[in-house]
Amino acid sequence: MREPSMRESGILMPVSSLPGPYGIGCFGQAAYKFVDFLAEAGQTIWQILPLSPTGYGDSPYQSCSAFAGNPYFIDLDGLKAQGLLTAAQLAEVEFGEEETVVDYGALYTARYPLLRAAYAAWQAQCAGQYGCAAYYPDDYYAFTLENEGWLEDYALYMALKTAHKMAAWSAWPREYRLRDREALARFARENAEEIGFWKFLQYQFARQWQALKGYANGKGIQILGDLPIYVSADSVDAWVGGRLFELDADGKFARVAGCPPDYFSAEGQLWGNPLYDWAYHRETGFAWWIKRVRHALGIYDLIRIDHFRGFDTYWAIPATSPTARTGKWEIGPRMELFHALESALGQLPIIAEDLGELTPSVRELLAESGFPGMKVLQFAFSGGDSEYLPHNHIQNCVVYPGTHDNTTLADWWENGASPKEKQAVAAYFHLAAPKATPKQIAALDPDEVRLALLRAALGSTAARAIIPMYDWLGLGAEAHLNTPGKLGGNWAWRAEEGFDAPALARTIRQECEVYWRKPAQVSAD
Repeated sequence: MREPSMRESGILMPVSSLPGPYGIGCFGQAAYKFVDFLAEAGQTIWQILPLSPTGYGDSPYQSCSAFAGNPYFIDLDGLKAQGLLTAAQLAEVEFGEEETVVDYGALYTARYPLLRAAYAAWQAQCAGQYGCAAYYPDDYYAFTLENEGWLEDYALYMALKTAHKMAAWSAWPREYRLRDREALARFARENAEEIGFWKFLQYQFARQWQALKGYANGKGIQILGDLPIYVSADSVDAWVGGRLFELDADGKFARVAGCPPDYFSAEGQLWGNPLYDWAYHRETGFAWWIKRVRHALGIYDLIRIDHFRGFDTYWAIPATSPTARTGKWEIGPRMELFHALESALGQLPIIAEDLGELTPSVRELLAESGFPGMKVLQFAFSGGDSEYLPHNHIQNCVVYPGTHDNTTLADWWENGASPKEKQAVAAYFHLAAPKATPKQIAALDPDEVRLALLRAALGSTAARAIIPMYDWLGLGAEAHLNTPGKLGGNWAWRAEEGFDAPALARTIRQECEVYWRKPAQVSAD
């Protein structure tokens, strides 16, 4: 039994950012090697981005499913080990020109033919067993039975998307768009092989991920996953959801999600996700949310809920609006939702992404929930006695140098921080005299500034400190994962082979131990 640690540290590293030969990080050898690196570095948390399929803008936050896993993360070498792919097949494929950049276009073109070949080989392996036309492994049947509540709709949805050249479901013929029962049954009969393919991918994803997660847990490392608050408009969830979402008189989405002008965007952000009809969710006892969080708890050990403030008040934008400026604040479900979740699922291991405009009611919701919020150091030095400054942190929070939406510390210091922020950083960490001149600021060693900020995160009273891998590596703008409002070029950074060197693991462990962030002791019981 693992005793809880009062002070933990972890590393944010997307699965997609791991190195490897197949165009994107996956659940293969590099992932297991990274788990070993985390253990050697004395870390207890591996934070990842959503494991769901990427969607519009290659974003894992605009997925075609709130439940499915990303087929890109399936380890092709693992399929080869099962006899489903050959070395020759893998050698024939180009996954992109740069090993340190995910080329999503090349990935889409290269991956799916291989996955279809693996599916055909798997079917051949299963053919004729026990006198059956096809007898699949017992764990496949167990997986499909356990997940039928979402898997059946997902596989049918993906088969329909394939048949309609990946067009959004809102552009499908009327009988499919409106889910005519007879039309869907006929399509399913005629496309059983295609539906089986999408189930096979989810089965392979799940078995590989659970093996990797089990390996990490065995090393004393918990997986911190990310749960986007909204679903994509072009998703199976939106297609089958109906009254789960705000609809107009024609059955179309009435309003969509986003956020008002803020630190990241002067125009605000128009995300386009359909908004929940919270009155209907209350009528159902929040059944869909219970189903969703239960599923997430089977994938992750800890859950970061993205855009937590949307449960208090959320920015509702008319679906026809071209910008986010025309939105208005509406009241969310607040603690009703979390009481329902805890009643069904027990105490929730949730971290609340409580960033953005924090009104008194948002703060009250966070306090009442008891969930730890987030403190981001890149937000701390713009003026005043900010709650993000380390001396104002509380124990029940998680501190970050920056989130996946921020640039790296090195790039922030070089190109993002204002002269006022640089002066404040230099004074706060005694890197220069108070009110240092621009010349004195320019003379500072950027690496010394980066280390001061990392040490401030580790030295915070926050119970957990999460450092992005690229900040430990001292990387610049090339490792910036996501620029909100920018279409294209996001979510593409990959680490170089050998980034997880033993010397760096020792350095990270030593830095963490100075501030008493150590792995928990594991008893023999």
